[in-house]
Amino acid sequence: MEDFIKLEKISKIYKNDFHALKDITLNIKKGEVFALLGPNGAGKSTLINVICGLAHQTTGEIYVDNFNIKNNRKLIKSKIGLVPQELHLEAFETVIDNVNYSRGLWGEAKNDKYIIDLLKTLKLYDKKDNLLMQLSGGMKRRVLIAKALSHNPEILFLDEPSAGVDVELRREMWLVINSLKQKGVTIILTTHYIEEAEEIADTVGFINNGKLILVENKKKLLSKLGNKKLVLTLPRSIKKKPAFLRSKNVKISADKKQIEIMLKNDNKEIIDIVSLLKKNKFEFIDFNLKKRTLESIFVDYIKRYKNDKL
Repeated sequence: MEDFIKLEKISKIYKNDFHALKDITLNIKKGEVFALLGPNGAGKSTLINVICGLAHQTTGEIYVDNFNIKNNRKLIKSKIGLVPQELHLEAFETVIDNVNYSRGLWGEAKNDKYIIDLLKTLKLYDKKDNLLMQLSGGMKRRVLIAKALSHNPEILFLDEPSAGVDVELRREMWLVINSLKQKGVTIILTTHYIEEAEEIADTVGFINNGKLILVENKKKLLSKLGNKKLVLTLPRSIKKKPAFLRSKNVKISADKKQIEIMLKNDNKEIIDIVSLLKKNKFEFIDFNLKKRTLESIFVDYIKRYKNDKL
């Protein structure tokens, strides 16, 4: 896939000399889902606003579909739909009127078929004549997505799409995002729910203090850093690491009744450890093989970045 969005050495510096974005270079491919992860105040929303043309970068260049945003701001804005975190909607308007109004703001001619198909994709068709005040928080967020897509943009920005949404509706939102991806929409989302990024993203980026500290294909990242661990539940408490496991990375639980053996992504190592356990007649009543999550990798990267700055 070709690079659809290109950022070259983007910085954003405010008048008080606060550096919100620091020398960010990033390429996003057409049709992919890119998840931007970071703590509060890390620069996620600022970066989205700069790409969308809602804020101006201090230095650097931004290209969307090979157009430079400096000379083609209006054209690039027409290619973008933005779903903000805040739920600001006209309470006494119907769903379909609200979405049609957003389409008109972009100067697009009325297109009933496109809007109806869009509402069906977002599972809003049955609610099209409902007043917005009658909808749940999850349904209102879908209306925001419909408004953002009303002019048929090629890029959709989602700022915390699952904020204030319960677990069931969050998973329904993931299905909606996947269906939009299948239609060829390039999706960029910020999220506090790292489980969300792990579920739907193709590529993830970690940002902290305005600096992009990692960009990686999600599957490659999990394969490279998502080490497994073998958790053994013991019949009795243990005081120290068994001598035959001295060369392994072993942790003993607080209650002394479990040990965790950290593994590399190597199935042969698992076989070797099981052989060691049998050879040394090491007793255990249960075992479980667990894999590191994207969340644990993210936390480690943020900690490492903070330590490097000290």
